[in-house]
Amino acid sequence: MTVVSTRERVLAYAFLTFFALTALFPIVGVVMLALNPRDAQVSGFSLPQEFHPQTFVEAWEIAQLSTYLRSSVIVSFFVVIGTTALAILAGYAFGTMRFRGQDWLFYLMLAGMILPFEAVIVPLYYDLRQFNLTDTYASLILPQIGVNVCFGTFWMRAYFRSVPRSMLEAAQVDGAGSIRTLLRVALPPGRPAVLTLVVLLFMWSWNEFLLPLVMVTKETLRTAPLGLAFFAGQHTTDRVGMAAAAVIVSAPVILVFVIFQRSFIRGMAAGAVKE
Repeated sequence: MTVVSTRERVLAYAFLTFFALTALFPIVGVVMLALNPRDAQVSGFSLPQEFHPQTFVEAWEIAQLSTYLRSSVIVSFFVVIGTTALAILAGYAFGTMRFRGQDWLFYLMLAGMILPFEAVIVPLYYDLRQFNLTDTYASLILPQIGVNVCFGTFWMRAYFRSVPRSMLEAAQVDGAGSIRTLLRVALPPGRPAVLTLVVLLFMWSWNEFLLPLVMVTKETLRTAPLGLAFFAGQHTTDRVGMAAAAVIVSAPVILVFVIFQRSFIRGMAAGAVKE
């Protein structure tokens, strides 16, 4: 058993505190900037002379964030649901079953994690345009499911490989089929791993910028990051308004992480990707 001295513990907390403050400093700066009136001349990190929350309302209306946030919610919801469902099924198959070509098929899926998305975005656009799928939610949802399911399968396969074989064999002896064994025996203990995957998928799909930029031209289909970029391009001198819009766009990601942080950290610390 490793004994950690008081000095080592103090140094660890000091380093963690330093890096936490380094990460939080620009975030707090943006929030402080957003609390100023839109006509305020502010430079650098400074506390507002008086708090002006009306700036968020003005940014919401001018940037049309309600439309963009609705699109992001729709896209992220279906990406998370679709990817998680497919990743659980594929991970369960790769982690608990044996079939011909299993290793080669798994390595083929891992190749999807290595291939940069930027390398396939142009041919993907022409393929979707051929099927009249551009300028639709499908062009924003299906490619992200296809890309993220590779990582999701890898993640869930590692978890299912850690499930004791005796539990699965006992369920089979009791007459449970594959789906029932998955839902009643193998999956319930993996709640931290699934929630960790859900949080990661939501963050990635919410922050996706390149795909909406290429696939959609309709303003009603623009996601929040893309709408924020257009707002920044049209109001280059409105730094306070851009800060307020950025805070609103990033708030859902922060909120989801805060809600699921314990499960997220537990899933990471428990070795959800251990072999």
